[in-house]
Amino acid sequence: MRFWQGLALVLVLLGGLSPALAQRGAPQLVPDVSQRTVEIRFSFTGAELLLFGAILYPGGRVPDEPVDIIVVLKGPSQAVTVREKQNLAGIWVNADSIDFRSAPSFYAVASSRPIGEIVDERTAAIYEFGLSKLQLSPAAFSNVEEIGRFANGLNDLRHRNGLYLEAQDAVEITDGVLYRARLPLSARVITGTYTAETFLVQDGRVLAAAVREIEVHKTGFERAIGVFAEEHGVAYGLIAVLAALAMGLFAGFVGGRMKLP
Repeated sequence: MRFWQGLALVLVLLGGLSPALAQRGAPQLVPDVSQRTVEIRFSFTGAELLLFGAILYPGGRVPDEPVDIIVVLKGPSQAVTVREKQNLAGIWVNADSIDFRSAPSFYAVASSRPIGEIVDERTAAIYEFGLSKLQLSPAAFSNVEEIGRFANGLNDLRHRNGLYLEAQDAVEITDGVLYRARLPLSARVITGTYTAETFLVQDGRVLAAAVREIEVHKTGFERAIGVFAEEHGVAYGLIAVLAALAMGLFAGFVGGRMKLP
């Protein structure tokens, strides 16, 4: 229902705002998302977000040249340490490592065409269109090849965990005005504020951009445990240790009772 309500709002805006936009001389985006809030419960297995909206052109006239849409969904940034493992005498051990200060916890990009056909390398780097264009901000100086190697390793690891993804040709544009795209939200996402950025591109130039925020938070028992852990860290740690000991003793007792003579 939210999609159709949003679409109705978009159509109203198309009729009511076009005179004002004609004076501004630049297109605008009216974006929305199917869920502004995502609740994480014990049974949370991920979610699928629908990002949709409309393009408002000056005077209400759709240009003759086609336009493209790029949508970027980002999670809260976090510091992360990436370690490289080496095989030493048959044992995998940690070797080199690098610290990144601002890696997005979640990143997904969808586009109406392959990004390389929409913008050039410079524009893609400025707006971080694509995994290879993410600006991870290494904490210490290192050579470019080493940073690239560890960045590729982080991208590959999070891609396999469903946290980083690229979906080319995933944005549908109808009559050059309405657009929509579906992006999956992994069950491994962290809580916080996520941003859904929409970019309107024509002839390799970004003409307009708009942002919507999505709140991801825990609810129910998971939220209560998280709040207790933050406010009473020592007590939470003791309870966790005691619970682990109790489970170990119980498992040992059950195993002893079931042992064959």
